[in-house]
Amino acid sequence: MITADSVQLWNALKGIICVYKPAEVSVRNLRKKLIHKLCTDLSELDEKLRTPLINQQITSNVPLISETTNPTTNETSITRSLIENEVEVEENPTVDLSYHPLVVGPRYLHEDLSVSWSNYLGWNTSGVLIFGLRAGTQFAKYIRENRSTRAYRISGTLGKATDNGFKSGKVVERSTWKFIKEFHIQKFLSTMQASHQQKIFEMYGLDMQSQLAYELAVKGPIRPANSKIPIIYGIKCIDFQAPNFTLEIQCVNEDEQFLINLIHEIGLKLHSTAHTTGIKCIRHSCFKLEHTLLPKHWTLEHIVNNMDMCNEMLRKNEQILKQTNVALN
Repeated sequence: MITADSVQLWNALKGIICVYKPAEVSVRNLRKKLIHKLCTDLSELDEKLRTPLINQQITSNVPLISETTNPTTNETSITRSLIENEVEVEENPTVDLSYHPLVVGPRYLHEDLSVSWSNYLGWNTSGVLIFGLRAGTQFAKYIRENRSTRAYRISGTLGKATDNGFKSGKVVERSTWKFIKEFHIQKFLSTMQASHQQKIFEMYGLDMQSQLAYELAVKGPIRPANSKIPIIYGIKCIDFQAPNFTLEIQCVNEDEQFLINLIHEIGLKLHSTAHTTGIKCIRHSCFKLEHTLLPKHWTLEHIVNNMDMCNEMLRKNEQILKQTNVALN
């Protein structure tokens, strides 16, 4: 349970968070919802602390001591009135409205909170999405420019082709698929993976038979020289229930359209047709699905806790922010 005030929480919102993006929701709309939720919660917490100041004025209409004169003796005597409830108290409350929320408005506005994304997921893609908040926008920029690998699970269906390559499109072609077996897909995927790995060395202008190419290869996967060309580092079929199948792919510089075209290409190479039924990002660099925060859990407490976890992961994996060599870490 949060016990800090809004100022302390505002100062704590400096870093990155890992959230889950649902399908059929744009990253821009998700960003707006996050900003609105944070600013609303912070302003409501601030309103609870800004209670109006009340000044009380107490006056007494009945004296505690009274003087009486005896006409026969012409003497003055003092009589004390100690009767209960004879003292009347009048309260004149005055409210200070100079800091009232209805006067000054909410303290935290949408334009005050800067938020940027590190990886852009398309409309049909769900999964891991990283946002940088305030000073964390610089971290999100470093992660984006460092070209970290991402992993996806892509579902496809054989036998149908749509006009946009996705299940939401209009079917434009039908074909047979019963002759396709799982080993057919695995064989083609192995060929595709080898072709992409060779393309990386070609970007650097290296001969595959050279000593330098060998020295780079033994270090493991290397980064592409061009940040705009999609490269596949690993691809395999993890489920095949004809005509449906699921691929797991590790790649860099990709976008949603590239992944949709990939499923379409697989269908053509297998002498059939195919379209994409689902795309999920399961990993971005070292951030995985188990690190994500669902939209229903977007509260100040959960967001601050998630930010602490993500910032700690950055401290343990500094190579995410700074590229030091061509080899992928």
